Amino acid sequence: MSRKSNLDALFGARPKPTPAPEAPPAPEAEAFAAANPAPPEPGFAAANAGTQEPRPPERSRSGPVRAMSSTLRGLAARADAAAEIEAGTVIVEIEPERIDDSFIADRVADANDPGLAALVESIRESGQQVPILVRPHPENPERYQVAYGRRRIQAARRLARPVRAVVRPLSDAELVVAQGKENLERQDLSYIERAFFALRLEEHGFSRATITAAMGVGKGDLSTLISVARTVPAEIVRAIGPAPAAGRPRWMLLAERIKAAKPSRIDGLLAEPGFRDKPTNERFAAVLTALAPPAAKRPAPQVWSDEAGRGIARIERSADRVALSFDESLEPGLADYVLDRLPEILAAYRAGRARS
Repeated sequence: MSRKSNLDALFGARPKPTPAPEAPPAPEAEAFAAANPAPPEPGFAAANAGTQEPRPPERSRSGPVRAMSSTLRGLAARADAAAEIEAGTVIVEIEPERIDDSFIADRVADANDPGLAALVESIRESGQQVPILVRPHPENPERYQVAYGRRRIQAARRLARPVRAVVRPLSDAELVVAQGKENLERQDLSYIERAFFALRLEEHGFSRATITAAMGVGKGDLSTLISVARTVPAEIVRAIGPAPAAGRPRWMLLAERIKAAKPSRIDGLLAEPGFRDKPTNERFAAVLTALAPPAAKRPAPQVWSDEAGRGIARIERSADRVALSFDESLEPGLADYVLDRLPEILAAYRAGRARS
């Protein structure tokens, strides 16, 4: 019997008869024919529609056939599910220990991050509402690599529960673009985190087109981000943390101060026992202040005295101003006299400069 006939027999189909020479029917064949009469010809059925007896019910499938059918259906369902997972159209649960970070870090670690504690409580009470995105690890088929959702992984790890994830096959470029766009939409990366993310993308050889797509910025802003990240040493950023309250102007100011001063000026500050216990924004402010240029020493005020030695006028100078004041108790009306003659004084001054 052919393979098709075997399958037909297993699933209850009637095998096609094999042509053979006519022979007298055997007793077993006569008994089978009596118990299973052949269906009438179409013309006969039409002519005798009123007298046709109902067909007997089909024979039920045997236990082994039902079991095999169920097994095949299960295999097909699992194959469909695997295809959906591979296409990234379903959400699965993965143990956090099987997920590695993206090969491009986009966050600055902060041990005092209050947002992570709030996220842990939210997931504990309401579950994880938004799945993360991972791809099969390119080097280890038993593991995954996260595109976005690292803080949700940290929260799931603290809660000792699996993390809900979408698994999608992604190239390196697709992963970083998805990673950057998610951060852009959620607006939860600080300026310096975005700056270092852009710098790492460039250092990994991604084109400016891919980086701008991942960052959602123009070429000018991208150049500024990378410039700031190149100027501020990574160890200072790690000590400060993400500092979300410090936007672009203040990080650019810090970069300028680092260029003008040696970062070693703040070594003592970073080593202070209580420095890392401060909130990240306070750490940034402390570093920015420590790197401020020393204030220019203001010259001592001058006093102009008359022939009798009386201090009638006082002159105070700053970087761009000179203040002249008069002691009205010693020489009443002198200030008004000088003010009235300011046009003459200015004209004489300009004439003298022109001659020189």
